[in-house]
Amino acid sequence: MTLNMSFLRNVFLYKCLFALIFWNHVSLSVENELFSSVSNNFPEDDSNQKIASLPHLYTKSHQPKVDGDWVVVQNTTESLSLSEIGNVSVTNLIALLSNFRQGSKLQNLTLTNMSVGWNDLMEIFQTVWHSSVEYFNIYNVTQLSDIERYNFDYSGTSMKALTMKKIVITDMYFSQDDLYKIFADMNIEDMTIADSEMIHMLCPSYKSPFRYLNFSRNDLTDFLFQKCGNLLQLETLILQKNKFESLRKVSFMTSRMKSLKYLDMSNNLLRHDGAGVQCQWAESLAELDLSSNQLVDAVFECLPVKVKKLSLQNNQISSVPSGVAELKSLEELNLASNRLADLPGCSGFTSLQFLNVEMNSILTPSADFFQSCPRVRELQAGHNPFKCSCELQAFIRLERRSGGKLFGWPAAYVCEYPEGLRGTELKDFHLSPLACNTTLLLVTALLLTLLLVAAVAFLCIYLDVPWYVRMTWQWTQTKRRAWHSRPADQEAVLQFHAFISYSERDSPWVKNELIPNLERGEDCVQLCQHERNFIPGKSIVENIINCIEKSYRSIFVLSPNFVQSEWCHYELYFAHHKLFSENSNSLILILLEPIPPYLIPARYHKLKALMAKRTYMEWPKERSKRALFWANLRAAININLPKADENLSEETD
Repeated sequence: MTLNMSFLRNVFLYKCLFALIFWNHVSLSVENELFSSVSNNFPEDDSNQKIASLPHLYTKSHQPKVDGDWVVVQNTTESLSLSEIGNVSVTNLIALLSNFRQGSKLQNLTLTNMSVGWNDLMEIFQTVWHSSVEYFNIYNVTQLSDIERYNFDYSGTSMKALTMKKIVITDMYFSQDDLYKIFADMNIEDMTIADSEMIHMLCPSYKSPFRYLNFSRNDLTDFLFQKCGNLLQLETLILQKNKFESLRKVSFMTSRMKSLKYLDMSNNLLRHDGAGVQCQWAESLAELDLSSNQLVDAVFECLPVKVKKLSLQNNQISSVPSGVAELKSLEELNLASNRLADLPGCSGFTSLQFLNVEMNSILTPSADFFQSCPRVRELQAGHNPFKCSCELQAFIRLERRSGGKLFGWPAAYVCEYPEGLRGTELKDFHLSPLACNTTLLLVTALLLTLLLVAAVAFLCIYLDVPWYVRMTWQWTQTKRRAWHSRPADQEAVLQFHAFISYSERDSPWVKNELIPNLERGEDCVQLCQHERNFIPGKSIVENIINCIEKSYRSIFVLSPNFVQSEWCHYELYFAHHKLFSENSNSLILILLEPIPPYLIPARYHKLKALMAKRTYMEWPKERSKRALFWANLRAAININLPKADENLSEETD
């Protein structure tokens, strides 16, 4: 049994080895036959050497171009790339491509840097059309001869996609049908004609199988595909960087494209002024790119109702009008690089999930955005000129509650204003709750104001401030009247040695003791007493001030009666005012009777200060000490008065 199994295994291995050798022999024979047949189509020069080099994988040729030759850029079983193709090499190229019939392995063909005539170009297309090539790419082509009608045979092709870039047409006068009809009627799914200054494209003559059309970077205008009903299978249409101007005409262009899902109209000159103009888009359109145009707020009146992804980046939109457009299917909206001053609401975008408002003019974004847009999963609002103020605090708190919905946080969110905070990230910007809560701030300020007013009122009452204000006002008015009534060259003249201030209850002591002892004798002292020296017709306050002004000293007879007298308080106030205003030492205090501190009213704080800081004379009860008292008092008021006897006698009378 073991011998039989070993024998069978050896037989199987020999058969496999034989099959591999046979298949290798057949493959080499087919390959030699193919390139032998291609070689027979070339003259017997060095063309055989060029063809023999084709089977090498990824061959790179850096040899200088020779007339009747091309450069092999890439050569594999499935891909072939040739460059530097001229008129003289077209025949050989067509002969080469004719060998790649349907069923061959070649699927990708790329031709670059071609300079050929119109008919030769069409022959190349026709040959490729009936070959095994599925993806045909042509770059940098210059058409040299006049464009003529060409009967193109579209039947029996394996082609799926055609890409043409940088095609130069030298013929300035030709029929549009002769050129554009060739490409419009191609029975392939994908076609790209870009960077070719193409100004128009015809509508296909029959129901076209096009699913993908890319006409970017051309000169197409609003006349493209108007009233075209043969692009029923078209799903993707790219028209970026052309010269379209009317958004309304673009919408009507798509109205008959029943399968259109993606439309790219970016980098055009599109406008839409609204004014009640109706737009009609393809109902199947799900993704629309209108970025880098000249659209304003009115664009929301002309948008496809069922669009899911919309890009309006780099336009002139300042706000999203509410109630204008209801895009209930919209999931992604790009409004970056516009003129928005705030985050848009979602009243018309109930399904919105992604919003981009970067690089706008948003200073203080609304804090209730996620409340009005509950389905939004990502908000891109960075790179705006944020104004770091109290209003922005709510937006910063919104980021903390959103759970990472702010894309680019925190690097893209930086303060722009005020100048002192420029460059500060929003996450590092903080203000106290008191500074940002207006109600709390007002209540706090009001309470502090009330406390301050209450404190000031208490102090005013305690210190008798209204009384001092009233006295200051009267003193000021009296001084002003005296200043205006006095001649300019006349100054105040001292007429009395002393003015006596006392309570009426202490008048017996003043009249029986003070006045007689000071006014008698050789060096009699001239005293000013209100009973004999106040001028009739003048106010009491004015008389007090005048007497104090005209007296060298002011004698205050202090007693419990003194502090109970209102007029004594006036006299003390004005004398004290003179003490500070003239920087004089004019006050003499005589304590007639001891004054208990509790009897001194609060408004007599000046009296308390004077008694605490200045030496006062106390009336002695012992008669033996009174002579010394009068001597000291005379010495305190001794001064030679100016000779003004006449004035004195007149005022006394």
